[in-house]
Amino acid sequence: MILELCCENIESVEAAVLGGGNRIELCRNLEVGGLTPDRELTRQAVKCCHEGGLSVQVLIRSRGGDFVYTDDEVEQMAEDIRMAIIDEKADGIVIGALTKEGDIDLEACRKWMDMVRQPDGTFSCEVTFHRAFDRCRNPMEAIEQIAAMGCVRMLTSGQQPTAEEGIPLLRQLVEKAKELSVKYGHPFNILCGSGVTEVSAPIILQATGATEIHGSLRTGRATDVEKVKKVMAYMAEQG
Repeated sequence: MILELCCENIESVEAAVLGGGNRIELCRNLEVGGLTPDRELTRQAVKCCHEGGLSVQVLIRSRGGDFVYTDDEVEQMAEDIRMAIIDEKADGIVIGALTKEGDIDLEACRKWMDMVRQPDGTFSCEVTFHRAFDRCRNPMEAIEQIAAMGCVRMLTSGQQPTAEEGIPLLRQLVEKAKELSVKYGHPFNILCGSGVTEVSAPIILQATGATEIHGSLRTGRATDVEKVKKVMAYMAEQG
């Protein structure tokens, strides 16, 4: 099992490392759902996490609000990918874009993924599709497209305000992801997230069959080391 901590400041990053988490999603401005972090925070987080054995996934999102982007916004986020992966050596990117009809914006997503695609067709970093999925009008069609693009995971609350409320759909998505992983020949996992606490994490993992969970586990504005340790202890018990 894997615990990904959502971190918007260096204090949270340090707590994720001290608590023994597996991975972080780095962002800023969580009050609007998270935006791309600046270069300095990215550099500090990568150094801290790599020294502590954690991987860093950088959120690529230029603004709050919806996930329907202009050409200029798509290009700005392409520049953010260069910063995160090429310049600052993060381990992955977290992307997502939709059409105004509520479908995956394949053109935008493929542009971003082509930036980390290698000559042999594999990717130089991990790519996660974020909770733009939760606004898709056809979730089963969308998950197929996301897996086909080459994403290794998808962050979702099961199209509900919290992951605990989204358990029924999350359970279906976990099973579908297993099928798609075989179909497309690469790992593809469901990362359950939104409103996750140290209390609800075990409930969500048990009820959905998921092996990855995402949360900030904060006290105040920073991730809480003891909350991280509590979730990690549960995961260790599960083997």
